[in-house]
Amino acid sequence: MRKETFHPGAGLTVITALSLLAATAQAAQQPLKGPPTQNTALGTPDQPPAGFVALFNGKDLTGWKGLLKDPYDNPDKRAALTLDEAKRLQQEANEDMRAHWKVADGILVFDGKGRSLCTAKDYGDFEMLVDWKIEKSGDSGIYLRGSPQVQIWDTANSGAQVGSGGLYNNQKNASKPLKVADKPVGKWNTFRITMIGTRVTVLLNDELVTDNVIMENYWDRNKPIYPTGQIELQNHGNFLYFRNIYLREIPREKGTIGLAEEERKQGFVPLFNGKDLAGWTGTEGYLVRDGLLIVDPSQSGGNLGNLCTEREYGDFIFRFEFRLTPGANNGVGIRVPQGGQASYQGMEIQILDDQSPRYRGWLHDYQRHGSIYGVVPAKTGYLKPVGEWNYEEIIAKGKQITVKLNGTTIVDADIEKASTPKTPDGREHPGLQRDKGCLSFCGHGDYLELRNIRVKPLDK
Repeated sequence: MRKETFHPGAGLTVITALSLLAATAQAAQQPLKGPPTQNTALGTPDQPPAGFVALFNGKDLTGWKGLLKDPYDNPDKRAALTLDEAKRLQQEANEDMRAHWKVADGILVFDGKGRSLCTAKDYGDFEMLVDWKIEKSGDSGIYLRGSPQVQIWDTANSGAQVGSGGLYNNQKNASKPLKVADKPVGKWNTFRITMIGTRVTVLLNDELVTDNVIMENYWDRNKPIYPTGQIELQNHGNFLYFRNIYLREIPREKGTIGLAEEERKQGFVPLFNGKDLAGWTGTEGYLVRDGLLIVDPSQSGGNLGNLCTEREYGDFIFRFEFRLTPGANNGVGIRVPQGGQASYQGMEIQILDDQSPRYRGWLHDYQRHGSIYGVVPAKTGYLKPVGEWNYEEIIAKGKQITVKLNGTTIVDADIEKASTPKTPDGREHPGLQRDKGCLSFCGHGDYLELRNIRVKPLDK
């Protein structure tokens, strides 16, 4: 992702000081009145789900801080505070927090009278799990990087019939959830929120409600969302309940430029220089940033074509790394004629977050990640979690096509045998007869990142 420093100068010192101060805040553990609670956990603070850490220890408010009073709930205004001003305001905010946020039976409870609760630490890209519950007429939300918000509310409220989980404050991009997935008021709901770059995906009770949508900067709509910021549990004057708050940070990495010496000796050549798209055609919707090849449909009005090599290849070893966003769909075209459709006029090796709820119930085996589309299904279960880098190798030798994902062979097939007497999808694939063509990435309207793209030609 693009590496940015949004808060220059003294603002960085202020944010650090706020975090250190807030991390020491502890809550008196006096139960508050409210409806009976249940606590069937996804995990426990001592044993969070694999790859996650607990943001809430189930005992007190260690690791949390109070939200500064208006106007310093605005990240830009917080960053402009002097160190002394920030310290004084944070002390007041923590007093407010301790008065209104308590821990009862392992549950965070808010009495409806104070301000929001914030993580002491700032986060960039992450995946978050959180259980939440509201009472009748309840209204809440989760701020991401200090900005509003993934919406929580009683669907009986005016305007709330669309359900929870939408990016309520968006104006240009989608703000409403795809469906209503809320449980009845008083029951526990679970969010799975993934934020990578500017894009947010939300599952509510295991239903996809926000699908890789750009989150807008509520505080300054002329700028993208902040690269990092605190996570906030928002309130609108109602009793609120949270539990099982877990987070997996997703590292931001730049692309590496150049080949390893061993690969160079083996005959590999780079196809991507990390600076521009020299050597490629059909570049609309593709850009280069921090040594990464970015597939970004927002750069082309949502229209993406195939990004193709100028040179054609027949037999080869093709290596690259890719990082998916939730539900992302792309592909590698091999032996594709210039301007042709990769999946039929050449061959398309699927790049797909095939575990996304977006594809639940209708995805065929020959459409899953690594499959030769419509022709050969791949072994599954070898993709890394969304947001982590995967390494893939595609080997083409005549009719034999091999695909390796993160070191495991997931396809090793003779395409002539695999398509005789017909292909699994029952369609014509004339590209199976081609002996050469371009290598391509097939844009299907989703954001993802690529790096370390290289090839070893095997043509005689």
